[in-house]
Amino acid sequence: MRQLFFLALGCLGLLALAGVAAAAEAGAASIAGNEALSSVYLSGTVSASYLGAALGLGIAACGCGVGMGLGLKGCLEGTARNPEASGKLMVTLILGLAIIESLAIYALVISLVLIFVNPLAAPFFG
Repeated sequence: MRQLFFLALGCLGLLALAGVAAAAEAGAASIAGNEALSSVYLSGTVSASYLGAALGLGIAACGCGVGMGLGLKGCLEGTARNPEASGKLMVTLILGLAIIESLAIYALVISLVLIFVNPLAAPFFG
């Protein structure tokens, strides 16, 4: 039941943010000619992209840390129950940790794109 609640909450959040993104794009086109309004819009866009990058990277790092901890816990429990299988468990653990860490690296790349390549502010620099 709890997973269903979080799934519904995530879907609702995505639907709510889709409308905001569509409205922001229309707003950017309407104020492109006015430099005073465009600088205010640009500063809000840049600060929102910084906030999104920071929150996204923080949430991704937290999730990857929890995933790594649970994987290590499972490996240690398996080794405690069957010490002869520790070699196979260790190889599987290292592979799993590398895959989990790649998710954090992807989040870092997306955050850096949000910080340094701001697609919403591009029309104002032309």
